[in-house]
Amino acid sequence: MWNWLLAQRRGAVADPLISEERLSQAGENRPQIERALASGCAAQRQAMHWLVQQMPRTDLTSLDSEYLLENARLAVEARRYTRWKQTIPDEIFFDAVLPYATINERRDRWRADFRERFLPLVAESTSPSEAAATLNQKIFEMVGVKYSTKRTKADQSPYESMESGLASCTGLSVLLIDACRSVGVPARFVGTPLWSDGSGNHSWVEIWDDGWHFTGAAEPTGDDLNRAWFTGRTSKASRKDPRNGIYAVTWRSSPLSFPLVWAPENTSVRASDVTDRYTRTSEATSDGKSLVRFRLIDGTSGDRCQAPIQVLGSDAEVLFEGESRDERFDANDHVSTQLIAGEKVIVVAGEGSLCRVVSIRVEETEQLVSIELKPRSAAAASAEAIESLAAVLAICGAQTDLDSLPIGSVPLTRADADAAASLIWQAHATLIASQRASEMEKRELTIGDLKMPFWYQSLGTPPATGRSLWISLHGGGGAPAEVNDGQWENQKKLYRPEEGIYLAPRAPTNSWNLWHQPHVDQFFDRLIENLIVFEQVDPNRVYILGYSAGGDGVYQIGPRMADRWAAVAMMAGHPNDARPDSLRNTAFTLHMGGQDEPYNRNGQAVIWQKKLADLASADPGGYPHWVE
Repeated sequence: MWNWLLAQRRGAVADPLISEERLSQAGENRPQIERALASGCAAQRQAMHWLVQQMPRTDLTSLDSEYLLENARLAVEARRYTRWKQTIPDEIFFDAVLPYATINERRDRWRADFRERFLPLVAESTSPSEAAATLNQKIFEMVGVKYSTKRTKADQSPYESMESGLASCTGLSVLLIDACRSVGVPARFVGTPLWSDGSGNHSWVEIWDDGWHFTGAAEPTGDDLNRAWFTGRTSKASRKDPRNGIYAVTWRSSPLSFPLVWAPENTSVRASDVTDRYTRTSEATSDGKSLVRFRLIDGTSGDRCQAPIQVLGSDAEVLFEGESRDERFDANDHVSTQLIAGEKVIVVAGEGSLCRVVSIRVEETEQLVSIELKPRSAAAASAEAIESLAAVLAICGAQTDLDSLPIGSVPLTRADADAAASLIWQAHATLIASQRASEMEKRELTIGDLKMPFWYQSLGTPPATGRSLWISLHGGGGAPAEVNDGQWENQKKLYRPEEGIYLAPRAPTNSWNLWHQPHVDQFFDRLIENLIVFEQVDPNRVYILGYSAGGDGVYQIGPRMADRWAAVAMMAGHPNDARPDSLRNTAFTLHMGGQDEPYNRNGQAVIWQKKLADLASADPGGYPHWVE
């Protein structure tokens, strides 16, 4: 009273957290609402704040402060004096103990009366489940109410049912729920508008005891919950058809309305869709696994949102795919899966610009993973993408198709792009070291049905940045294998750079074009990667040179793989259909005998000399070359 009077004296709104718009909706009843908000102890004012925010508008305009304050005071006291008060979260208390009504029934002043009647029945109960089972067994006989479809109406208030002595499943459920709430047991109304076989609707009660448990009102099953005649029918419910779904009443904000079969035009009673809890088969947790639940939060509204979820394990194996629950569903209903305890996994949550890629460690016990989806600045998105990339590479491995993940489409800052390149290479190098040691020891690469032996030696002192790599291509081609083998042996001793790895590969085939067939690119890519990892080659100092048929190859793969080479040297070869256009940043040397006329090699050298000169002239600073 004094708090309310002080607020009036100051000319302030009783509770600044209640919006002016909400208070104005109370109309002429606003003084009553403001008085209720300003009165009582801190816990009661907190309860009133929640009630005013969530109560139906018809109640906001009609219920007086005395009714509301008594309800809040008795609800807080009921919670305070129960043996299980520490196990009831605030959100459960507010939604399933505090409310003064269950559905759209008449607003009776039942709480004090019911507490006096029913508290002695549960004085020795040690849990909400035990108390609810006891109440279900005893209260209906105490108040003289039994099941009958001849009741006055479906949505009877507790006293309407007690006055007539008859109630259907709806009225019986309302009576049991209010009895439970009066002694601090969280309870709520649940039902289906139509069984899947079309035989009618039904209502029952759920009790909170470290999770929701069901029971039929006036249909006790001893001291047990989660047993009822209708479980076979609930298992056939369907979320795809709203008429066959199962819904629980909630007072919190929800886009769903409870389907009041007796008052189909009334949408004031909010609901959560709990169909899946009744239709899915309870699955025991497998050995070594834990149950992981996922909740996605809209970072703008703070509400749960519906979005796809994918869980990836090692080697990017898809361990789970599903969709999160939004506010249509019970607050404790989350999409879940079983994962190996102790393992780290990647969770891909959401889609488009709101997608997140995060890593989690699966705990030994059941866990709830909450992920917030919200817009981010470009810089923040870039930084987060790098964190996600590091986690993906560490858990899923270097062979993960990064383009298939949302992080593959996030624009990166230059610094983050460099960091991403480094992370990807480090992961790839680790994979190479683990998978290719044997082929380096054997000195032979295999791709498909083809093999490419190679020989190399290390020369000089390596610089701090890594060794140079000289790949030297032998001549021959279009000849028996032993002829090409001889050319290879000759190439091994043909050159001797002062520093670096001097490497002579043996062509995979013996055809005339042995060094410029498409598979050669794959072999050289693999060879360069191996030498970078196993011999610490500097990727910026890789050179290719070739003589005769090897020169033919240099003409081809020099331009074709220009971004791999620091410089290219062609000796006594023929370009065939090659073009120099891609050599803009690759130094190219061409050495040809003036009288080397077979296949017009010397004539082609002159043509290439002019092409390179023209390109360099048109692009100053590009196409460095030397022809002699």
